[in-house]
Amino acid sequence: MTLVGANGHGPGRTLVVVAHPDDETLGAGGTIARLTAEGSEVWVCIVCDGVTARHSETSRQRECAERACEVLGVSEVVFCDLPDQRLDSLDLIDVISPIERCVRDLRPDTVLTQFKEDVNQDHRAVFAATMVATRPSPSTPVRSVLCFETASSTEWAAPFPGAVFAPNLFVDISATLDRKIEAMTMYADTFMSEVQPYPHPRSYKAIEVYARRQGVVAGMDAAEPFMLLRGVV
Repeated sequence: MTLVGANGHGPGRTLVVVAHPDDETLGAGGTIARLTAEGSEVWVCIVCDGVTARHSETSRQRECAERACEVLGVSEVVFCDLPDQRLDSLDLIDVISPIERCVRDLRPDTVLTQFKEDVNQDHRAVFAATMVATRPSPSTPVRSVLCFETASSTEWAAPFPGAVFAPNLFVDISATLDRKIEAMTMYADTFMSEVQPYPHPRSYKAIEVYARRQGVVAGMDAAEPFMLLRGVV
């Protein structure tokens, strides 16, 4: 199974659905950079404003997200601007609808999103909404749905049965790890920096450590792990 050309007709289209600006880089930045380098069109859908639970500087957060996605080669960034850390106060349909619009507009063959048991409740809501928006109806273009780990959220979840991220697919990002870290540097310029000092998971060194560790698991120099949730070949 390959993320590139998953529809069997040349370079594919991939939609990355995340709750907050920087989740796309932390979770799948190396994979996004690899896909775009290989000719795949990638869109990023950012569901929440990412900051209003802490402050009101949303425009600066958006600018940093656009710069990070430019580094990764993303074709379009869609901002849904739903309230940060308040998705649980909305009807799920309000989260589903903008994701469905992205699926309709891009017609992706592959969708990447966040793990359903992340400690961050916005991540969990985005996962649930994405699963509905990519349901396997006869008209859907989506052939594969995968979820990824998001540093400082996935690994902090309680270790109850079914709540532990268990990857079954690894993407080699040995050639694009530097671009992932470069994209993360854009988030150091947010009103309240999203980049933290090591050993915080959102530090540059930790991002490399995570990638190297997953690479060891998969026999690569550096990797990003995914759980394949649905795949049609």
